[in-house]
Amino acid sequence: MTKNFHNHPYHLVDYSPWPLTGAIGTMTLVTGMVKWFHNFSMNLLILGYIIILMTMFQWWRDVCREGTFQGKHTILVSKGLRWGMILFIVSEIFFFVSFFWAFFHSSLAPNIELGTMWPPMSITPFNPFQIPLLNTIILITSGLTITWAHHALMNNNFTQTSQSMIITIILGFYFSILQMYEYYEAPFTISDSVYGSTFFMATGFHGLHVIIGTIFILTCFMRFNNNHFSSSHHFGFEAAAWYWHFVDVVWLFLYISIYWWGN
Repeated sequence: MTKNFHNHPYHLVDYSPWPLTGAIGTMTLVTGMVKWFHNFSMNLLILGYIIILMTMFQWWRDVCREGTFQGKHTILVSKGLRWGMILFIVSEIFFFVSFFWAFFHSSLAPNIELGTMWPPMSITPFNPFQIPLLNTIILITSGLTITWAHHALMNNNFTQTSQSMIITIILGFYFSILQMYEYYEAPFTISDSVYGSTFFMATGFHGLHVIIGTIFILTCFMRFNNNHFSSSHHFGFEAAAWYWHFVDVVWLFLYISIYWWGN
């Protein structure tokens, strides 16, 4: 009979099929997108989505089990996870820097093709004091509620943790609904000069991050209801809070530069 002994605090993961199924799902998804573009058939695309979603669910389920029930997320492993989340957010920051770079490159010195003016000729921008301002208030409020949830969790006040997480999730969905309405009523499109391209790329990817962050917090809420978190063991929720604060800060830069200054 063999026994597993180790004299180190690291987590050597067990053999897992999910990297392989994730790669297969990604290949299927990309191939399905090509087929959709050329043949207008979404069968392979939907199959790729299903494989990836199933892989994500089961892979993250295993990670939750390892950290919550099996005790494999030691202090040193948690430190590595924290650095991984920090570096991920840094990479996301540079992702958005590229959009701001493109926006300011064109807006600070608009060329003759844009009519030497910004916003370009015939572009009617959004009023920054209507839906954009409301969305700003919503995201700032949600940043306060997620911070409230974190402090309540650290103080073992589980009732307030649950209430503040619910409020944050509702605000996240509310923001997404308002942005969808804003896009529906937009007087310009993504093909309307560099203004439309940078506007919809920057705000659209931010909206995608809001949806991802809302799902992230919703998942944490479900884990919280299953008693996965305690006052000293809740990095999954902490990572969601970090991500949400990042989304808040990016929106403030978007609002100030694109909605307000850019008009």
